Amino acid sequence: MPDHAPSPLETRLVREITGEVLFDRFSRGRYATDASFYQIMPAGVVVPRTMDEALRALAIAREQGRVVTPRGGGTSQCGQTVNDGIVVDVSKHLNRILALDVEKATCVVEPGIVLDDLNRQLKKHGLWLPVDVSTASRATIGGMAGNNSCGGRSLRYGTMRDNTIALEAALADGTRLHFGEVPRDLSGVTMPDHGAALFRDMLDLGEREASEIADKFPKVQRRVGGYNLDALVPRNAPNNMAHLLVGSEGTLAFTTQVELKLWPVIRNKVLGVCHFGSFYEAMDAAQHLVKLKPIAIELVDRTMIALGREITMFQPVIAAAVRGDPDAILVVEFAEEDQSENLQRLKRLTELMGDLGFGWNNPRRKWGGVVEITEPALQTAVADFRAAGLNVMMSMKEAGKPVSFVEDCAVPLPHLADYTERLNAVFRKHGTHGTMYAHASEGCLHVRPVLNLRLEKDVKAMRAIAEEAFAMVREYKGSHSGEHGDGIVRSEFHEAMFGSRIVADFAEVKHRFDPENVLNPGKIVDPPKMDDRTLFRYPPDYRISELKTVLDWSAYPGASGGFQGAVEMCNNNGACRKLEGGVMCPSYRATHDEKDVTRGRANTLRLAISGQLGPDALASDEMAETLKLCVSCKACRHECPVGVDMAKMKIEVLAARVARTGLSLRDRLVGYLPHYAPFASRFAWLANLRNQSPMLRALFERIAGISAKRTLPAFRRDIFHVDAEAFGPAGGHEVVLFADTFNRTYERENLDAALRVLVEGGYRVYLLKPVTGSRPLCCGRTFLSAGLVDQARAELDRLVQTYAPFAARGVPIVGLEPSCLLTLRDELLSLRKDETAKTISAHALLFEEFLVREAQAGRLQLPLGVIGDKALVHGHCHQKSFGAFKPVEQALRLIPDLKVEIVESSCCGMAGAFGYGADTYDASIAMAELSLLPAVRRAEPTTIVVADGTSCRHQIKDGTQREALHVARVLAMSLDAAKSGSLASPVT
Repeated sequence: MPDHAPSPLETRLVREITGEVLFDRFSRGRYATDASFYQIMPAGVVVPRTMDEALRALAIAREQGRVVTPRGGGTSQCGQTVNDGIVVDVSKHLNRILALDVEKATCVVEPGIVLDDLNRQLKKHGLWLPVDVSTASRATIGGMAGNNSCGGRSLRYGTMRDNTIALEAALADGTRLHFGEVPRDLSGVTMPDHGAALFRDMLDLGEREASEIADKFPKVQRRVGGYNLDALVPRNAPNNMAHLLVGSEGTLAFTTQVELKLWPVIRNKVLGVCHFGSFYEAMDAAQHLVKLKPIAIELVDRTMIALGREITMFQPVIAAAVRGDPDAILVVEFAEEDQSENLQRLKRLTELMGDLGFGWNNPRRKWGGVVEITEPALQTAVADFRAAGLNVMMSMKEAGKPVSFVEDCAVPLPHLADYTERLNAVFRKHGTHGTMYAHASEGCLHVRPVLNLRLEKDVKAMRAIAEEAFAMVREYKGSHSGEHGDGIVRSEFHEAMFGSRIVADFAEVKHRFDPENVLNPGKIVDPPKMDDRTLFRYPPDYRISELKTVLDWSAYPGASGGFQGAVEMCNNNGACRKLEGGVMCPSYRATHDEKDVTRGRANTLRLAISGQLGPDALASDEMAETLKLCVSCKACRHECPVGVDMAKMKIEVLAARVARTGLSLRDRLVGYLPHYAPFASRFAWLANLRNQSPMLRALFERIAGISAKRTLPAFRRDIFHVDAEAFGPAGGHEVVLFADTFNRTYERENLDAALRVLVEGGYRVYLLKPVTGSRPLCCGRTFLSAGLVDQARAELDRLVQTYAPFAARGVPIVGLEPSCLLTLRDELLSLRKDETAKTISAHALLFEEFLVREAQAGRLQLPLGVIGDKALVHGHCHQKSFGAFKPVEQALRLIPDLKVEIVESSCCGMAGAFGYGADTYDASIAMAELSLLPAVRRAEPTTIVVADGTSCRHQIKDGTQREALHVARVLAMSLDAAKSGSLASPVT
């Protein structure tokens, strides 16, 4: 049932637009924030299917007296993409390359295309757009043009303005114009009279204000504040009118197309990681290092290094690239076409560091040197770490967070060291400290003091820091806005930066383009106060009511035992919106809906627990819909740089919903599977009738919500069962084999194979019977997926009690099903904090992890033979989340002559019971079709398809009719090959 009565505006939009029209509270809440600390609830959201629809939405909103804010990835740092009118999201549908001229190295694109997606399509032509912002996996070209984005390599490639040839855009009144190069007399320019008059007025303004612009505009490349009036002055003739729109933050016109200048892709590069024992010395050195003409010099400070060392995904790169305990590092990149020239410059970099007085054996202030990185994979890892700088900084779990408001001031390089030293003194004066990273080559650092904006004293400190910092920037003739634009946070300071006359010019430009103030008002011109707390994500009346949580959230601050702090970890930077690489977020990759991305879910949770979505919102139908397509892949836990764990949060929501509404039949069937599976196996023929009968399939769909299109896993009478508790040589190294419900009930071949491999490897294998009760042991995974936390805890208690004596003496607990075994490394510790549970968790290993560890220790002796040429491997999401997928590849490489190919896949889409739901079947298939199923279909018939997850194997079978095998079975096949006389190779 709708939570509101449709307004005339909504009614018209629904009637005249085929795209999504979203006016419910939950949807509006998901668009109320960007990556800034502001929150403004929009009146509604439109996701148009065509550009004509987007402009129709603009016209309808204007006629109904509503403002319009164009939006791409929603990653703006300064509040550019929030407003109280209509948000038009162009990222879902308006994302095509419209034209490409390889010879001229130009292209024309729609504004919603994401930078990484554009560059993936350009790469095959040897081209790219090198405005390489750290948010490239989700930043749209329209948004980058709106903010005049810069990226890490602007030293060579310039800003978005430098790479924008022309724009097509519509004025607020609907007039569509071409913005490009024009002669000052506009001769030969064909356009409506209205447009010609506008251009004439703008060029006249540029001529009239030329001397004022020359005097007041900062003389640094990283200047993206205000409107680019310097594009209008006579000395820049012919004048490019597109450059006036670049950086205008959607306040002047609605961009419909962008024509871009492209560059040859970088083919060769090297990195020099310059270490410094003193932050001041690092900043002072930048002006000297830049003389070697690198394409980038990127700063990483002590805080970011320390935080990165706590994040699993970044630990290997820091270990490889960082030596000792530096106060700062500068990553210097050389990328000339000739690699020998790059190596020469890298050598000169080391020499220059020595000439500047730095050495590995020097006292702290002059301690330092260069770690040279020429290996491409490590270079990529370093770049990924630096690009994640913002989110790494935000991974602090305390109530205070690094706040963006003086974030990207730019000063001339000779002043950089003094500026940063004085800025740190300002932070200390106001009782805080700052984090710094990013573009040292341009004198533009991302500087964030740590503040808690829920506290009035910290808000006052923010205002004072901003005023003092911007005063310093003006003293150094720098720019208070060096990359991320103005938005709400910096626009009010334009008069101090540019002077009243230039600010009046900005107002004249805005009024001339948009006299009715329809397009994204409050940015650049007539802004609110940056510290108006009514516009904050955490306004003065922000409160979290105490909830009775079912999991442990004590690692985080805030109400409900820390659940508040866990939810609020999401900073809206949108890393979860990436479309390739890693796993996160599989549902968003399938739907491209904000509702179905980790960020959208986290925002919804925050609004729900703070009472902004109505009473009992956490257990509401709308919240259930918000989380419906979350497959609990746990990728966000690993790939989100601030570690938002939506799978764990979903358990809390499911538990709250079960407490309110009870269980559905489907959830009961899924949750209690470990309880009834032994009984169902005895009557397998009856339990499996549903698969044989179309009528029963249809009935099951109607009464239990299980898709008739799916065949359920078949029960069997010969389930895995052993009478003995121990197998293998009495003197062998001990190992406990955990027989999970899925493999025990449906695919005993996997457990048989694992037992055989371990025994033939010389291990003493224990298959333990429960200490209490006769039912087999279970990890509680199915109960957790249904929100039945107490039942899951009871299952884990039985398991812990049974395995505790073995874990206490260091015996590994080895499992085959990733979701089950890794429950012992994850949810167990959220349900039990005792030392026994911690010991069990510490000794839990996946089958491949155990084998690889044993092989590396020289204890594994397996005679393996040739079984084929190639294995195609899909990784289970939880394996990837816990860094446990690499051992799968390593274990398969123990087999002689077997080439191992990894499918670059996200979630398979089955995700336990998710893929069986009638309401989630289509999404399940869409996820699988992104990469997994096409890769399997392309594989040769002789290729061995490998997948450790039960659900993954079933999805592959359903989607391709190919059988996928667990690694245990593949290794058992290799043992058979060795015994039958194939080429054998003992593994040591």
